[in-house]
Amino acid sequence: MRMWRTASASASSGSSHLPSGAAITKRKISAMRFLILGSGGVGGYFGGKLAYAGLDVTFIARGAHLEALRRTGLVIKSPDGVIRIPHPQATDHPESIAPVDVVLHCVKTYDLDEITRRTIPVLTDQSVIISLQNGIGIEERIHAILPRGVVYGGVAYVYSTATAPGEITESGGPRKIVFGPMDNRRSVQAENIHRAFHEAGISAEIPASIQTELWKKFIFISAVGGITALTRLTLGEILAVDDTRTLLADAMREPELTGRMSGIQLPADMVDSFFETLKRFRNETRSSLYYDLTHGRPLEIESLSGTVVRLGAQHHVATPIHRTIYAALLPYHQRALRLRSRP
Repeated sequence: MRMWRTASASASSGSSHLPSGAAITKRKISAMRFLILGSGGVGGYFGGKLAYAGLDVTFIARGAHLEALRRTGLVIKSPDGVIRIPHPQATDHPESIAPVDVVLHCVKTYDLDEITRRTIPVLTDQSVIISLQNGIGIEERIHAILPRGVVYGGVAYVYSTATAPGEITESGGPRKIVFGPMDNRRSVQAENIHRAFHEAGISAEIPASIQTELWKKFIFISAVGGITALTRLTLGEILAVDDTRTLLADAMREPELTGRMSGIQLPADMVDSFFETLKRFRNETRSSLYYDLTHGRPLEIESLSGTVVRLGAQHHVATPIHRTIYAALLPYHQRALRLRSRP
């Protein structure tokens, strides 16, 4: 069994009681220091909400996005209106800042190892790193790199993307973070972070099983991301055609069966519930995988459809749809990496 570092005493999963006498409970929640690794759609949105609420937040960004944050600030556009953070703390050197309490790890998975190593100097034994990446097994990768800190699993439910330097556009949806310790034990740190999220107006939940939540998100995003990128269609266009809607459902069932074969407890009606959720999204919604593809950026194809294919092979589950998505999109990813590495 994987042994996970813990930063404080904890009660068993499902308990509503917190351990007594923990020093962190005496701290003002808004005094917690947040580091946002990756300031694109996910990190920019949730980090922006934290910063707008007055919490101590530093963004890690680079290139034109970093320059825009420094020059004009961060703008979040959503159906509810526009949020502006005029002078957010932002840098491309995470190792240069003071120790932090919470890291929201939102970097794309193809950049994960390098940026994780660069955060080691700003972590203490009590620091909590919440992985909000897409994929399965990401927490283990982060845990293996870091000599200190506590790695939590996390799921970000938000349809947002960086539409311009310093600008995040969010198109509606749950706007929610589900997170928790990988051993599924209630902790003081988790409860305090939960309160900080709510202080910033962010919907958040600590589930009974973070593994179930990670797989639910993986099943959803690998299918929706893969099909919107492969077809170049919006969710509304996909759902409007029976054959294409069935294709999306089948793309959910391949990783669902793989998850069940891996021993993950998943709801019996999960795919049907996903389609009920999709009805609440705006018809023009597309995935971040689609936006990365159409903008010539590297793709998280290895951590999405690539992982479905590999895990399917391990458990003798046929994955023809995700094998097609993977084979069709992998050349775009490889080309974008080559172009990015050129001087």
